Amino acid sequence: MAIRQKSTIKVRMNGQGHSHSHCDVMVRDLTSTIDEPVERGGTNLGFSPTETAYAALIGCTNTIGHKCADKLGVDIGNLSFEMVVDFDRRGVMLMEEIDIPFTAIRLSVTAHGSAEQADLERVAEETAKYCAVSKMFVAAGTVVEVIWSKG
Repeated sequence: MAIRQKSTIKVRMNGQGHSHSHCDVMVRDLTSTIDEPVERGGTNLGFSPTETAYAALIGCTNTIGHKCADKLGVDIGNLSFEMVVDFDRRGVMLMEEIDIPFTAIRLSVTAHGSAEQADLERVAEETAKYCAVSKMFVAAGTVVEVIWSKG
């Protein structure tokens, strides 16, 4: 018998700051290190906070994309990603408050399965409906463009 998952949950995380830039974040039995690069005074032990947010979009697109493809019966195979983010850094540099720091994200998704381009378009459309991270960026005013293509 399959376990029925709750549709609404509370996610609990803990964090420990080790310096002005280095922080460990714990969830479940995992720890992720967030840090700044050396040129910004960090120790380069992990992604920066903003890089972590962008990486979450790739991870969510991968996971939800595969779920949607499975539901549609489409073979997308493994996916590869290329991303470009337009980031207005004036806010994080404390120059001035910026309402939309990530003005645009362009994400190219390459599917290495047997799916035809028309099927990939269906998967892309469904993924856009359900990817929570993409929806968060869009709701914040970021222009998110995700292009799926065959590898």
